[in-house]
Amino acid sequence: MVTDPADPRLADYVGLRDAELRRPDRGWFIAEGRLVIEQLVRSAYPVRSVLLTPARRAAAARLLASVEAPIYLAEPGVLNAVAGFDLHRGMLASADRLPLPSVASVLAGAREAAGAREVAGARVLTRARVVAVVEGVNDHENLGSLFRNAAAFGVGAVVLDPTCCDPLYRRSVRVSMGHVLRVPFARASDWPGELGRMRSDGWRLVALTPLPTAEPLERLRADERPVALILGAEGPGLSAGALALAEERVRIPLAEGVDSLNVATAAALAFHHLRP
Repeated sequence: MVTDPADPRLADYVGLRDAELRRPDRGWFIAEGRLVIEQLVRSAYPVRSVLLTPARRAAAARLLASVEAPIYLAEPGVLNAVAGFDLHRGMLASADRLPLPSVASVLAGAREAAGAREVAGARVLTRARVVAVVEGVNDHENLGSLFRNAAAFGVGAVVLDPTCCDPLYRRSVRVSMGHVLRVPFARASDWPGELGRMRSDGWRLVALTPLPTAEPLERLRADERPVALILGAEGPGLSAGALALAEERVRIPLAEGVDSLNVATAAALAFHHLRP
């Protein structure tokens, strides 16, 4: 039982709302809540420690039995003092970040399911594999929701532009229900140049945009090529550079007076339409 909020064993959990303490270069991230921590334990990310209240211990007993890292108990008052706010879920875990893979490697992994196969001697086209390419999304909850939707509809990977926020920030991990730990992701350093390389490498670049000149989403049909769905932030939308590199532009028809959808909601509709 840890009784002192200043106990150095709890250093990973100090100031959970302090963005400076949550920078990716710190080397670890926080998972919050039992369901999210279950996803963490099943993932490749190494657990550093778990911190929970005594009241949560019994409900999490089976989960904790599979954790090899230190497990610390603290009363709610101590846990809240460490975190810096009233933490209702009463269970946290710290995990090491993994080195970010290259864009090329996550695209190659996603592409393995694309193309064609032989069935009874005949060449049969398989459904094109889909990846999400995200530009300028800097709201952690929107990004977490987008990752949850990507996992739900079998999206093979997520490519982030340099300005997107950290998908392993606590709120993103929580809102994704831990699915951000399942979906491979990489961050492009050259933007929008990475889109040009993807296009040259055979990806079908499809921009999702509310522009009235775009084709309705329901008209988009799969072909042999894997699809890269380009998504932009609410408000500014996709940049001119990203739109220029897209081969196709599609929109989700909306009722009069509604100009756009939340980016995660729009992504879910498009992922469902393109699902493998």
